[in-house]
Order: sequence, then structure tokens, then C-alpha cells
Amino acid sequence: MPKMNPHGIYVNKNLRLDNIQVYGFDYDYTLAHYSSDLQSLIYDLAKQHMVNEFRYPESCMKFKYDPTFPIRGLYYDKQKGCLMKLDFFGSIEPDGCYFGRRKLSRKELENMYGTRHIGRDQARVLVGLMDFFCFSEACLIADMVQYFVDAKLEFDASNIYNDVNRAIQHVHRSGLVHRGILADPNRYLLKNGQLLRFLRMLKDKGKKLFLLTNSPYHFVDGGMRYLMEDSFGLRDSWRDLFDVVIAKANKPEFYTSEHPFRCYDEERDTLAFTKVDAFHPNKVYYHGCLKSFLQITKWHGPEVIYFGDHLFSDLRGPSKAGWRTAAIIHELEREIQIQNEDSYRFEQAKFHIIQELLGRFHATASDNQRSEACQSLLDELNKARQKARDTMKQMFNRSFGATFVTDTGQESAFSYHIHQYADVYTSKPENFLFYRPEAWLHVPYDIKIMPHHVKVASNLFKT
Repeated sequence: MPKMNPHGIYVNKNLRLDNIQVYGFDYDYTLAHYSSDLQSLIYDLAKQHMVNEFRYPESCMKFKYDPTFPIRGLYYDKQKGCLMKLDFFGSIEPDGCYFGRRKLSRKELENMYGTRHIGRDQARVLVGLMDFFCFSEACLIADMVQYFVDAKLEFDASNIYNDVNRAIQHVHRSGLVHRGILADPNRYLLKNGQLLRFLRMLKDKGKKLFLLTNSPYHFVDGGMRYLMEDSFGLRDSWRDLFDVVIAKANKPEFYTSEHPFRCYDEERDTLAFTKVDAFHPNKVYYHGCLKSFLQITKWHGPEVIYFGDHLFSDLRGPSKAGWRTAAIIHELEREIQIQNEDSYRFEQAKFHIIQELLGRFHATASDNQRSEACQSLLDELNKARQKARDTMKQMFNRSFGATFVTDTGQESAFSYHIHQYADVYTSKPENFLFYRPEAWLHVPYDIKIMPHHVKVASNLFKT
């Protein structure tokens, strides 16, 4: 089995880089990567807001962020209070549904939902946790639900979500988390010299670059100065890399609204009243919309690629507008490294062998033909399959397993959204340094989505 590249670019739709003339970037978790301490900071600030402003019990202040519990791409049921992982087709993963911090048994799952498949009516009460706040948000939701369960108090699951979400949004919009990061950037921001090399390479190739972020400019400026301080000379500035800088863009509304751009005065911290009908490299712009952006720049959709980490806020709008899209999923690197390990590949091979044996067994032996020995063998195979599943799951995350696949090897709902909105995906923008700027990125020939499509093993073509 060939090993996958943790720094590779993975292709959902064919992409010719020689056709791309404009590169756009989000800031948080795209250009800037953060340490795991950031999730604890967001969790603690949101928890304090819930206690101080929403009058949640003082005992909630004892809660601590648990980095081993959440993964990206979970869903919360605002009606029933369950936090769950869904597969590619919208079915609940049997061992990936939690009520508070307690995993529901398969019997409880059956009693609560009847079927594991989430229909359209049920899907309306589900909210996806997809952005870089999702880890702290999922953990805080589960902890709050668990508090009410332990205290034997009645609660409305939708109120829990609304309060946690409001607290998380307050932490972001009030600038609390921004001030916390800038006060100690060495703790929260991860420096990376390869990022500057990538951006400079694009500029040297004559590409246009723009920054489009929801964060305020002073936060982006402070972060970029810290990230680039070891790389720039005295005359250089990170702003020199970008042709257009847009902050507080209010994505995803940016892609559908008709809000005007405002020129931002960074010294006075004020917005100008004059109409923006051109972008200048030495200026910073706030708000705006896609319609005005395209009118001003005259950049055509297919020649623009936008990099972002949030599949809905960052990439859904650009993909519908005709831009090419690149999803930055930082978990991808670690998960590929795990998948490349011999211990994981051994369990995976074991799982597939057992799965095939069970398929043949059920196809050839009806229930009334099975002897006691056959039933005993069937039970042993099922136990061995479950053990292999559990072993693989624990290698990723003890509660929900891998981000991109379920315990059964089926792609997750998060993977479905990547497939839907990202032309390509990778763990970091600078992974593009491993590819020529004129490269043609193709969907691998042996990829299959439908079971009836033939998947020819690549080793047949090796000489």
C-alpha cells in the first residue's frame, strides 16, 4: 500500500495552476496557525461570559477544556441535546453520539432516533461545528449539557447551544481573544518561515495576492508582524506582499450582500466616508461585498483561487461565484501521518479482511442454514471487526475517531463538505511550494465514489 504525503495537495476537481493569476487568503487558521493553547483560551473566556453575563452557575467556572474530546465537523442536535458525528450520507456513527460527555449506547441511539439516518426534517435542528472555534464550542456545549444532567435540572437543548454560541461570538467580536493572543503571541501563534517563502514565490511569478478576513486589521497586523519578524528585512513589510487587504469582511455575507467598501485609517482607527472605486496597495479596506470586489479588480472567477479553513463561511460563497477554492485543514497532516503508520495499516487490513469474510458469509449462508458452529464463527468475526474498529479509532481521537472517516471506513459528513466546496485541500498553504506554479493538479485516476465503479490497483502499472 503506498503511503500518502502529509504535505500533499489532494484534488477534488482538476486544477491548472498556470491558469491561476490571483491568490486570495483568509487569515485565521490559513495564514496564521495556532497552538492548542488557543482553544483553552477561547473555552475559558466563553465560560466566564456565560457565568458572568448569562448567570450560569458559578460551579461552571471549574470546567476545563478537554483537547482529547472534540474533533472538527461534529453536529449538535438542538432538539435532543446530542453531539454527534455523521457519515458521508448523513447517518449517525453508532459509536460517535454523545449526550453531554456520555457516549450513547446503540440501543439508546435507536430509542432516541429510531434510525441512524438523519432525514431532512431532523437535519433542520442540527448545527454543524466547522470553524476554528468548533473545538472549544463542542467541548463547552457537552460540558454544559452534562452539568444539567448531573444536577437533574430540566433544560432546553437549543438554549444551551444558543448561549454557548453567543458567548463564543462575543469572545471573538469583543476582541477578548484577539487581545489575549497579541498579549502572548509566543504562546498562541506558530511561526513558519515557509509561508513567507510561498507568498514571495507567488509575487516573483507575477501573481496578484489579496487578504480577505473577518478579523479586525490591528489583530491581523500584529499577528503578521510577529509571524514575519524573523524573515523580513528592515525595509520590508508583510503588507508589501498583498495587492489588496480587506478586514472585517463579514463572511459569508460578503459573498451575497451589496455592502460598500470603506477605507480604514489605521492610525485613527476610523473609516472614511468617501466611495471606494479602486484598491490601493498601501490602503486597508473594511466590509464590502463580492460584487463590488469583482467590479473594482476586474478579476475573473476561474483565474482566482481562495484559501480558507471554514468550508461554509470561507469556501461555499467563492465556489458558487466561480472562484477556485483550497481548503486548509490543519488536522490533515497528523491524520495522514497516523494512517501511514504500520500499526494503523495492520489494523485497517485486518478490518477489511474480516469485512470481506462477513460479506461472503452472509451471501452464502441463510439464517436457517447456520449451525451452532457457524453462529459461533460469526460472533467471533463480529467481535474481531469491532476490536479492529476500536483500535483504529483510539489512534485518532478516543471519543469520535478520525476527522475524515468513520469507524467503518466510510467518509464523514465533514469529508462530504470538503468534496462539495473545495477544489483542492491540504494542511497548509505553503504545501504548494512542493508543486510547480505551472502544475496541473488532477483527480487521481483510482478514486471512486460509487461502489460499481472499477478501482484498478496502481501497482498493475508499475514496472
